[in-house]
Amino acid sequence: PSDGQISEGAGIEGAGHADHDPDFDHLPVMADEVLTLVAPLRAGTFLDATLGGGGHAGLILRHCPQLRVIGIDQDPAALEAASRRLVAFGGRFQFRRARFDELRAVLDGLEVRELSGFLFDLGVSSPQLDRADRGFSYRNDGPLDMRMDPSRPGSAADLVNQLDERSLASMLRRNADERFAGRIARAIVANRPFTTTTEFAAVVVDAIPAAARRTGGHPAKRTFQALRIEVNSELTILAPALEAAIDVLMPGGRGLVLTYHSGEDRIVKDVIRGRSTSNIPPGLPVPATEGPEFEVLRPFARRPTEAEQLRNRRASSARLRVVERVAA
Repeated sequence: PSDGQISEGAGIEGAGHADHDPDFDHLPVMADEVLTLVAPLRAGTFLDATLGGGGHAGLILRHCPQLRVIGIDQDPAALEAASRRLVAFGGRFQFRRARFDELRAVLDGLEVRELSGFLFDLGVSSPQLDRADRGFSYRNDGPLDMRMDPSRPGSAADLVNQLDERSLASMLRRNADERFAGRIARAIVANRPFTTTTEFAAVVVDAIPAAARRTGGHPAKRTFQALRIEVNSELTILAPALEAAIDVLMPGGRGLVLTYHSGEDRIVKDVIRGRSTSNIPPGLPVPATEGPEFEVLRPFARRPTEAEQLRNRRASSARLRVVERVAA
């Protein structure tokens, strides 16, 4: 689709349901919790800042008739899948190809001045991991790529083949808290160039002490995570994007963020706490007009149910955090 809008009256069998899509099938994480938080929102526009295959957006459109949804994503395969899945919602659904740090430009272009709510579902999606040709997986052989937007420059191969040892180690620590960052960085430099995921993963695994390989999942998991984050500038763009979305929440509007690892979760916590804390020095009375404009909805970090974690292993590390603009 080129215009980014579903035309009114267009329809497919199974209208509005998150139907199986062989190219971009994705289970929306913590769907029940998201719907419970979004259902009470006032009529208006809801932003899905990480649209993916349209799983969360479809649920919101189906169960929250007072809301229209704008979805943005930088992955053209995701947008194509979402447009097919959500075609039956007509003018209630629009989408644009963009990174989530470009959301203000998208909203301005659509003349949206305020949001009833928004959702950021961070990290990589199941289809991106499962398709070997995208280069995200350490289990499936494919090109060492990892770009969510394939048109952008700078693949994972470019990074591992060009960065010096010190920069590689710093990236692994910063993006994945990798305790063997120095050993892995030395092994990368000694064995490059790399072109495929499996040859790269094998070198990473060999660099990690044998005893450490026996616990904690696949030994290359953290390295692949760190590379993916760096390739897509995920941590760099997160705080400004989240701040921009919070700025345009209407009174009573809610912002929801799903995180999957400690690096992004720290950023989200800092932004939400910063926006929900009064600037009045401690110990002084807070006038009604000077209190915080936002509040954190408790519990501060919601977790998937045990049943969902068993059903969808990729949900096991999820944390859902919510901020609400205080009603006028």
